[in-house]
Amino acid sequence: MEPVAPAPQDSELDPAKVFHKTICVLCSANCGVEIRLHGREFTRVRGNKQHKASKGYTCEKALRLNHYQNNTARLTSPMKRLADGSYVEVDWDTAIADVAAGLKAVAGKHGGDKIFYYGGGGQGNHLMGAYGAATRRALGITLRSNALAQEKTGEAWVDGRLFGTHTHGDFHNAEVSVFVGKNPWQSHGFDEARRVLKEISGDDGRSLIVIDPRRSETADLADYFLQVQPGTDAFCIAALGGVLVQEDLIDRAWLAENTVGSDTAVAALSEIDVASFADRCGVDEALIRSTARRMGAADSVAVLEDLGTEMAPNSTLVSYLQKLLWILLGSFAKPGGMTTHSSMVPLFSYGASGKEPTTPVTGGAIISGLVPCNEIADGVLSGHPDRIRAMLIESANPVHSLAGSQAFRDAMAELDFSVVVDVAMTETAREASYVLPASSQYEKVEAAFFNLSFPDNVMTVRAPILEPLDGTLPEPEIHARLAKALGVVDEADLQPLRGAAKQGRSAFAAALMEATAAKPELAGLGAIVLYETLGQTLPKGMEAAAVLWFSAQQCAMRFTEAVRAAGFDGEPEEMGNALFDALLENPDGVVFTKHDYPQSWDMLRTPDQKIQVEIPELLADLAALADGPTDYRTGEFPFILAAGERRSFTANTIMRDPAWRKKDPEGALRISPSDAASVGVEHGGRIRITTRGGAAVAVVEVNDSVLDGFVTLPNGMGLDYSPAGGNPEATGVSPNELTTTDWRDQYAGTPWHKHVPARLEAV
Repeated sequence: MEPVAPAPQDSELDPAKVFHKTICVLCSANCGVEIRLHGREFTRVRGNKQHKASKGYTCEKALRLNHYQNNTARLTSPMKRLADGSYVEVDWDTAIADVAAGLKAVAGKHGGDKIFYYGGGGQGNHLMGAYGAATRRALGITLRSNALAQEKTGEAWVDGRLFGTHTHGDFHNAEVSVFVGKNPWQSHGFDEARRVLKEISGDDGRSLIVIDPRRSETADLADYFLQVQPGTDAFCIAALGGVLVQEDLIDRAWLAENTVGSDTAVAALSEIDVASFADRCGVDEALIRSTARRMGAADSVAVLEDLGTEMAPNSTLVSYLQKLLWILLGSFAKPGGMTTHSSMVPLFSYGASGKEPTTPVTGGAIISGLVPCNEIADGVLSGHPDRIRAMLIESANPVHSLAGSQAFRDAMAELDFSVVVDVAMTETAREASYVLPASSQYEKVEAAFFNLSFPDNVMTVRAPILEPLDGTLPEPEIHARLAKALGVVDEADLQPLRGAAKQGRSAFAAALMEATAAKPELAGLGAIVLYETLGQTLPKGMEAAAVLWFSAQQCAMRFTEAVRAAGFDGEPEEMGNALFDALLENPDGVVFTKHDYPQSWDMLRTPDQKIQVEIPELLADLAALADGPTDYRTGEFPFILAAGERRSFTANTIMRDPAWRKKDPEGALRISPSDAASVGVEHGGRIRITTRGGAAVAVVEVNDSVLDGFVTLPNGMGLDYSPAGGNPEATGVSPNELTTTDWRDQYAGTPWHKHVPARLEAV
């Protein structure tokens, strides 16, 4: 099929030489790229030098996006599960009617709150989340979750208590950058990550600090590498805080003016036995002290944590302690420090009380509206009268990506009904009652809501560069059809709004307010209503971007001065309309807000807009840390496995075709030379990994970047794939065949994937 909107974006006339601007979808950086097409094939991918955020930067993964777009695993027809477990193709009208009936039947019998929604995201696939929200409201679904609850809810809980909002580091300008359980060389996390890391490394006036049990690519560039024993990050960071307080390197005047409760935290850190904590985390005390002194002497410090600590013991405590470091130094609302930021569409809602609602069956805290992922399967299998009876899963693969894969398979088998919306017959899709084939990210309009930059914040709306693959539909169209089949919206509701949309945005806004006042339930279906009305006035292929009109209006009202500083004039309604148009028309991205650093204070959502430093539960955990464990190994399981390391050619479950990997095709287990010798394996040999969750065999990579007693497996492996459309085969180890749902953080329920006790045996 021929490419669709937007029009060619360079002057070459030969279609095979035209570059189409879009973004990479393989991680949260979502770098701007340009793609050449030959038919439906991506023949060349390069960084987009005009992109407002990435400026031409991209890593090696983006260059192989053709393996995402064009692989034989794509679904091209709705699939209905038969009684014997096999699937049969059905047409879309039948599928929509059956899915609507199946979900409606569960809602009618048990209540819509017994239907669980999982997904609504995926890397760069975010617009569909808004449309999924409309279907949730139509069915009365109240319980939901996604990958953020697998990783970030512990930190979000801490951010809510401290700031009432999210914070992020200004690493482009920081004098000292600190990465905790984070390897930006591979996992990025901020714009132009490798470029920035090289700049820091080459600047004698700046310093790079890495805290990690593995000597990663980022650690190789570090000025201070604190190679902690696995699972002991809390001891290391508490020791750093102890040095800052005990050597009076903190900014006491700043704390007195800008924080509440900091005296309690300072008192707690003054009691830390730095020498003992250094010994317990395996880092030389002198190195900890010199690292803390470097931080204390800096004009600006920025800190970023990631899954290395968020999926390990004391994860929520670590989130708190690392934030205490830069708070004590007053490194906030200044160039190179930590900042709040605006957002076009917030990823989290941040509560400041710490009194979150809990799940009705398993009792876990629902942080930012998300059920802990490790409790989903247990809740279904509980036999409780309020257990989940159905699931709607889209753009997600929880059977593969969540702890205890078999538990989630068992849970899906217990459901009355389940539907998966995805581009491929994933591991999760193979367990569903119905599978609906979605168009790929390059066959529909899309946008990423990972807009975390400051002082300039950027968003990119990308137009489709290909027609949807025959037999697939974009998720907004799927949800719109479901809404009609469920009987929650009809033409009588939509027709007046379609007419108003043709008259202009102001007429449409007035008509929408009138319609939702007359029929309030339409407000809950807002995304679908916008798609069916305002969306029909947008260019072909861009209809689903209509939901961003409302987001642009909200942004202009909430961040009026920052939107005006970004170049949008007029009253908020006019600014919102202009911002919406700019998003649709600029494939290089749009700076939608421009702040001054002091405005970070304005975005705090706390009493008196001060940082609320004291979190009693976590300070109690800090006090108990001295008597807490540092080693979770046992005689039966004498190694610690990090199940899911980010490497050059791993990308969650979005890249199913193993041919995309130039390196490490089978996803080797990394093991130290000493441990390899003790187990009796050689580089390239085979090794059996056994945990409480299961067992698997992996190829061996003898690698001195890991500590003795610590081994790692990459993420994104063990995916079913059929290169010729036959029986699927898996390459590498699926990490969650080795994990369990009960190995998790006490506050957020996030899994300890990076700290799984294991046994190794040569094969």
